[in-house]
Amino acid sequence: MTETGYVHRLHAGAPDKPILLVLHGTGGDENQFFDLGRRLLPEATILSPRGDVFEYGAARFFRRTGEGVYDMSDLSRATEKMAAFVKAFADEYRASHILGLGFSNGANILANVLIEKGIFDAAVLMHPLIPFQPEARSTLAGRKVLVTAGQRDPIAPIAMTQALSAHLEGRGAEVRTVWHAGGHEIAPSEINAVGDFLGGY
Repeated sequence: MTETGYVHRLHAGAPDKPILLVLHGTGGDENQFFDLGRRLLPEATILSPRGDVFEYGAARFFRRTGEGVYDMSDLSRATEKMAAFVKAFADEYRASHILGLGFSNGANILANVLIEKGIFDAAVLMHPLIPFQPEARSTLAGRKVLVTAGQRDPIAPIAMTQALSAHLEGRGAEVRTVWHAGGHEIAPSEINAVGDFLGGY
């Protein structure tokens, strides 16, 4: 059994099927997207960790010093830890593909692991915010990314969402962006887009 530093939920799927890592937003936990993951990919291994950092009692995956201001050393720590976490389970369960889905803070750590480590075959970034220019320049050719966002999202502004998509495309990833007219909430159209995106796995 794989040892990890995260409290987590796990559904062991069939061998040679994908593993789907699902990552909650600030204040969520390992239950937030676990059932969604099981509905989206019933045969896959579903892995859902709880963030190991707490901000006024709200679980997160890395520290920040203010809204949209990241503790970059802690982001680096969290990126290394998350990459090792998902790779260990992917190996244990003989996953055919490594997939990720994250919302808000979960999308941010997922995006950074993708950018720095490139270990995901496909990633769903729901309302991500990367308020810095990533330094990694390794190729993301062959990776598929779905970005979903709100046009009136006060936390993840349109310009930053577009900049992240452009960065991923510039690294060779195949990126699709789906917008809805609202804010930081998840709209039904996003869930539909996620289902379509992951349906091929």
